[in-house]
Amino acid sequence: MTFAAPAEAYDRFMGRWSRALAPLLADFAGVDGGMRVLDVGCGPGSLTEHLAERVGPGQVHAVDPSEQFATACAARVPGAEVGVAGAERLPWADGVFDVVLSSLVVNFLEDPVGGVREMARVARSEVAACVWDYEEMGMLRPFWDAALELDPAAPAEHLVMRFGKPEELRELWLEADLAEVGTDVFEVEQAYD
Repeated sequence: MTFAAPAEAYDRFMGRWSRALAPLLADFAGVDGGMRVLDVGCGPGSLTEHLAERVGPGQVHAVDPSEQFATACAARVPGAEVGVAGAERLPWADGVFDVVLSSLVVNFLEDPVGGVREMARVARSEVAACVWDYEEMGMLRPFWDAALELDPAAPAEHLVMRFGKPEELRELWLEADLAEVGTDVFEVEQAYD
């Protein structure tokens, strides 16, 4: 799946949240200086930018199935290798990255199990991902609740999105044949004028 919205519009909408989430995911995955890392589904580059600050841009690779998002990410993080690819078909040999991360992506994959397996294939040690808990998501939940009041047939994200709970992500990792699976809950807040 690719997003039709321009990269700048997506970043204005989701970027402030993604930037707050990036260090939490990187900490969870144990990303540290000297590591070679991959950001799968990089979007306009919030996580990629944070990873470049941690390990240096030359150690960071990123892919997104959307060419416009990959272009925006490459402009945002000079020195990082950014390309166009989906999680299900990564263009690298086995075990070339110390850590593979994916932020706010696995619930959009056409083949989530295949995507996680592919991320694990190119990772030497860690594969980590995070997604929103759509049922508790304060940022969008009031919007979708109102939409459902107006139109009970509206495709409310919090009713159809997969993997929004830690146990769902854990089951996905186990179904993809990963071992030693750990989960955590990250909370981010934003202030609006």
